[in-house]
Amino acid sequence: MREPRDRVLEILNTARRAGRNWLLEHEAKEVCSLYRLPVTRLRLVRTPEEAVKAAEEIGYPVVLKIVSPQVIHKSDVGGVKLGLSSPDEVVGAFREIIDNVRRHVPNAEITGILVQEMAPQSTEVIIGVVNDPQFGHTVMFGLGGVFVELFEDVSFRVTPLTRRDAEEMVREVKAYRILRGYRGLPPADIDAIIDALLRVSMMVEENPEIDQMDLNPIMVYEKGLKVVDARIIFK
Repeated sequence: MREPRDRVLEILNTARRAGRNWLLEHEAKEVCSLYRLPVTRLRLVRTPEEAVKAAEEIGYPVVLKIVSPQVIHKSDVGGVKLGLSSPDEVVGAFREIIDNVRRHVPNAEITGILVQEMAPQSTEVIIGVVNDPQFGHTVMFGLGGVFVELFEDVSFRVTPLTRRDAEEMVREVKAYRILRGYRGLPPADIDAIIDALLRVSMMVEENPEIDQMDLNPIMVYEKGLKVVDARIIFK
């Protein structure tokens, strides 16, 4: 069986040949899935017909997102459509996204559009990585979505992480009370978070080229979790 490292190198080298030091979303999610991090089901498509077929294979509702090296903040240019529940909605959203991007970023190279399952809302967390010149890869954990910037409630550990490290990272954030279940919110799957932290640690240990990573948001459920968005920058 081929090691995940071999495929990661292929993905990084493809990006390098395209003049990028960062991965497109579907590339970053493939890297995550190689290390058995659960990611949203997705397909990269190039026509409205392909989008409908992908949506029916994935199952409604779906999300459509622009894929372009020149479009980093997709929502800012109308490059994301949520909660699409029918073929007609998918076709309309596909065409609207293309029109929006061409209007806001006329020179954008459009790789395609991602059709992605719409993960049910739940507690959001973030797992990030920075490569510190002094300490090496450092993993960060905290409450995700907009809350990571609002509360700055995060914990850090230098890789390689032990299971005890991961457990402490989860428990020392103030948001741990929310993860345990708070005021009607269901408890989050703490073991799944710990497992994800250990898998991220393994990923960056085996792939030292990874310079920064941002998995945000990760939806955590009573059982399991799912990476909704992923960004990876490499050296």
